[in-house]
Amino acid sequence: MNKDAIFHRPESEYAYLYTNEKVHIRIQVTRGDILSAELVYGDPYIWKKIEGKEGQYWKSNVSKMHKTLFTTTSDYFEVEVTVPTKRMDYLFILTSVDGKKVILTDQGVFEYKKKLLNQKYAAFRLPYFHESDRFKSPEWVKDTVWYQIFPERFANGDESNDPAGVKAWNPKEKPERQDFYGGDLQGVIDHLDHLTELGVNGIYFTPLFKAASNHKYDTEDYLEIDPSFGNKMLFKKLVDAAHDRGIKIMLDAVFNHIGDTSSQWLDVLKHQEASKFANWFHVNSWPATYTPTDDFENAENVTYDTFAFTPHMPKLNTSNPEVQDYLLKITEYWIREFDIDAWRLDVADEVDHTFWKKFRMTCDSIKKDFYILGEVWHSAQPWLVGDEFSAVMNYAYTDAIKDGLITKKITLNQMVSNINTQLTLYRKQTNQLMFNVLDSHDTPRILTVAKNNKELMKLVEVFTYLQPGVPCIYYGDEFAMTGDMDPDCRRCMPWSEDLQDANMFSFFKQLVAFRHNYAQVLSDSSVVWKRVDNRRGIVKFERGELKAIFNIGKQPVSFTEDNVVFSNLVEDNSVLQYGFVIYK
Repeated sequence: MNKDAIFHRPESEYAYLYTNEKVHIRIQVTRGDILSAELVYGDPYIWKKIEGKEGQYWKSNVSKMHKTLFTTTSDYFEVEVTVPTKRMDYLFILTSVDGKKVILTDQGVFEYKKKLLNQKYAAFRLPYFHESDRFKSPEWVKDTVWYQIFPERFANGDESNDPAGVKAWNPKEKPERQDFYGGDLQGVIDHLDHLTELGVNGIYFTPLFKAASNHKYDTEDYLEIDPSFGNKMLFKKLVDAAHDRGIKIMLDAVFNHIGDTSSQWLDVLKHQEASKFANWFHVNSWPATYTPTDDFENAENVTYDTFAFTPHMPKLNTSNPEVQDYLLKITEYWIREFDIDAWRLDVADEVDHTFWKKFRMTCDSIKKDFYILGEVWHSAQPWLVGDEFSAVMNYAYTDAIKDGLITKKITLNQMVSNINTQLTLYRKQTNQLMFNVLDSHDTPRILTVAKNNKELMKLVEVFTYLQPGVPCIYYGDEFAMTGDMDPDCRRCMPWSEDLQDANMFSFFKQLVAFRHNYAQVLSDSSVVWKRVDNRRGIVKFERGELKAIFNIGKQPVSFTEDNVVFSNLVEDNSVLQYGFVIYK
């Protein structure tokens, strides 16, 4: 038994309140090392006398833990328990494959002795089940299929507000970084029927606020819709129309940095250290300046902190109370006045936790079940303990899927290990809300990653829709759009039928409908891996009543069940290469 690898931490993703009375407990051990695990638990203060024995003994319960997820190095055992008094002490009994027993306590691993359990020696403790501390999930998000819109490239519904130098709408053209094509909010309103037909019920907008660029991540004025997109009245019309269709609205908040055309930064450039906004930014030496390069996005000798090395995006000092007040008023304004349902937070990991906690309190005080999505590309536990974000953009999770099923940078076994690693980083209610994106405005389009193999793209989409978390369609994927790294992935949406892939659109409609039909199963059930065969290219797993087989190998894979829910490239109960089947 590898005692050094046994791990548990209370008040974390290893021990947390799932509902107001259900507690989830998890323990990590070496892969293949432990035959069984039991949780011994009970109220800390309830003791009993045993007839014929002296002293008092702790009154406890014993629950068998279930082996759930695994990685290349670890197994995880989990159990769900309740304690009516809403407080809990607990220990673990672990039995190795060779029959040896140990007890894990808050003080470490001990040889098994009944006395340690009777006296609950050095037990772990959850002192009280505070509902206010429980990580709460906005329930509506679990049933949501998101649709990401990059407004400048979705649809031009009003040519009268086109910016200077606008180019003709051309879905075949590869855009340059500073090109404009005239997409706007009226274009979104004009195509809401398309989104309804597709079946999505959430829109994630990249920034809409006034800014100089086409992507609007260099905000000039957070309280105004960019004039090339429309105005606040038109945005309110869009929100109301979307809500009438059951579609939620998520806006992109860029609070890590601001645009260099903002009034605050212009004042700094004019007055330098004498500016009233001097402390709104991180200026390391005065004057605030930089040396331009041939690349608009990069500079040298920058004397102030920026997003990346982009001199046009000076970093805000979010520890400054004035900056906090300014940003929190913006946060409140768009929720209260326009009834938005969610914020997506750009470069969220570079903003201090103190600010995000205040941000969360502001959102929750205005609207219940508000969804807060952080852009974090790596492990995000510090932001996901219940007082900051609801979820993060799950790039690490979906990168594992792409690397395993498409690019084959890793084996299928490593893919499953990477997926399980991500699932064990967070609480169950967190995993239910994670934002699963296969592509976005920041990545190559999934069909391009798949080298235009549309059947492989379909397989990967379905695999992702079956995972914990909520899926998102990047605009145009439903028409089989292609595009490499940005700005190429930000091409104009093809609204002409001759440029649309009708088969792919039909597939996405079926996929979204499937996700809605089984939203509860896919939210509540665990992932149970049944077969991972790297040699044959087969992955088989279960989610509740649903069973799924995916085949990226050359040889067909047979199955016997007839109650098929969703499939592609299946013939005579055999799944062909790049095919999948979901059945009951």
